[in-house]
Amino acid sequence: MAVNPNEDTEFNEILRKHGILPPRPPTPRTPSPPPPPSLEEKYANYTAAQLRELAAEAPDDETERILDVLRRRKLQEAKKMEMARFGRVYPISREDYTREVTEASQVDEEGDEQHKGTGVVVFLYKDGIPHSDRAAQQVQILAQRHPHTKFVSIVGDKCIPNLPDSRLPMFIIYRKGEVLNQLVAWGADRERKIEELEAVLVLAGAIIPQQRRPPDFDRDSDTSDTSDMEDLDDDPSSRMRSAATSTNAKAPKNVRGKKEDSDSEFEFDL
Repeated sequence: MAVNPNEDTEFNEILRKHGILPPRPPTPRTPSPPPPPSLEEKYANYTAAQLRELAAEAPDDETERILDVLRRRKLQEAKKMEMARFGRVYPISREDYTREVTEASQVDEEGDEQHKGTGVVVFLYKDGIPHSDRAAQQVQILAQRHPHTKFVSIVGDKCIPNLPDSRLPMFIIYRKGEVLNQLVAWGADRERKIEELEAVLVLAGAIIPQQRRPPDFDRDSDTSDTSDMEDLDDDPSSRMRSAATSTNAKAPKNVRGKKEDSDSEFEFDL
């Protein structure tokens, strides 16, 4: 009589103890169910009005508090975007450069009595270079975080002919028609955090941090609401921006991720 080694019988168990049959393979574990989404993830696409209704019907005080904080954040973001001019990365070509970069950096924001012009960050990149790809993701986030600064992107050698890949990613920072700074081979020496790039752009003058809450923002808010917002907004990038704006150090004129040859052969006039 043939023995089925896969059967869970007393006879097979005896054979396994004596090494005649191999041990039974372990029963695969049932995968754990995914964790439930947080309230912020669950209601990410809800409007401020919808969040107000949900907060009014919240089952407990803590849920009501979180929903109210999310509602106020939505209002803050909406107000910020209404006042903003940009908020994303604009792909450009070499032919667009003068209009989209040099001339755009000379335009004063509405209500700017100091005539500071516009900060423009030119991101030169190439797909497939790991540190360039990481920088591209960070640029997308910073463009949304700082919608008063214009971010544009262009493939490196489409902007500067014969630009070697070793110089990428590269940032050229403009304001009022002038080049303020250049960052060369950013992240080539080590992995760079978004807070580092953000701080350098602040120091270079590309980003002028905006007031986090307009004076007339949501006048019905009370002190506890303000502290709630500060609790949720107290992230490392906020602290980095604060540190960058409080220091009196100036960003170097030309920053490299690693030592390179002279940039003179890549100077260009667009």
